[in-house]
Amino acid sequence: MKLARLLAGVAVACCLVSPAHAFSQETHRRIVIDAVAYMQANAATTNFAKLQSGATRAGYTVEQFAAALGQGAYDVDDFADTYLCGATTGDCQLAPLWGMGSAFVNYTSYHHFQNHTAGPDVHGNALGGYNYQKLTVWGDIDNMAAAWLYGDYLDDGRGGLKGWFGDNSKYNSYGLTEANYRMGGHSTPAMYADFESMPFQPIDNLGQYWFQQFLARPTVQTLGFVMHTTDLLQPHHTWTTSALNHVQWEGWVKDYYDSERLNDPALVKTALADFTPVALSATDIRPLLTQGGDISYARGGAVLSATDHETRRTVAKVVVPHAIAMVVHILNRAAERF
Repeated sequence: MKLARLLAGVAVACCLVSPAHAFSQETHRRIVIDAVAYMQANAATTNFAKLQSGATRAGYTVEQFAAALGQGAYDVDDFADTYLCGATTGDCQLAPLWGMGSAFVNYTSYHHFQNHTAGPDVHGNALGGYNYQKLTVWGDIDNMAAAWLYGDYLDDGRGGLKGWFGDNSKYNSYGLTEANYRMGGHSTPAMYADFESMPFQPIDNLGQYWFQQFLARPTVQTLGFVMHTTDLLQPHHTWTTSALNHVQWEGWVKDYYDSERLNDPALVKTALADFTPVALSATDIRPLLTQGGDISYARGGAVLSATDHETRRTVAKVVVPHAIAMVVHILNRAAERF
């Protein structure tokens, strides 16, 4: 399947080294900090009083709480929880060898997509995650990964899937990471036997898992992990590709975040109305998260092909305020649990 794409990937595998995550880690942090600041400045229309009360009981000032929450959102890209193993050697790694010493993100980033270009996945999710076989838009980084990882499998622990010459499991990613993000859906190890057809779980399941952990035992860190779901407001993560100006767009948003006032409170206020607020007793935030994905998919696709400043500014002034607004909605709900 898609042989031409795989061969193209082979041609570039040795010379392309690029990160594949969406909003930069610093942008993730800023979005969360700005959401808390918006709530503080608009305490009459948000659940800020309860948020502040919870932060105070935990020993944080509002500024310290926002920083810790933002750090949690930042840290998700660094999770050491997803190992892919060589089809021949059985050797398992967190990232491709050609990316060592670079800014290439860990394989955990493949859990950070929600594909709005396709329908339900094999797990039973209404919208699936990254699956090279199901991509409808793609580019060099997608091809490169599929060529480099052709036939490689997800580490599922000792005695499970293995390479021709060994079973060098380092971490049971299938039994731990994938299971955590399965959220009651259907999975089998065989689904993860070949990278080029792996149906990774979507990012809304990641967010829901960590939100459940927060509800069970509230900590700033677990709530911060939930906030990484602002990737759903990054168009590449809903159109679903690691390429097509993905890296350049990430850098542009980071570079112009302040000068273009992408966190403009007036835009955030307007964006809040585009979401259905989470009920204060809700235990499932995935409907809200998917609404965020709907917005980036419908209104942000231009940045996959256009690279001019005006196009990027137009899209950014939609998706960044909506990312901040989505965090505000989550925090309004979370404040009830502190």
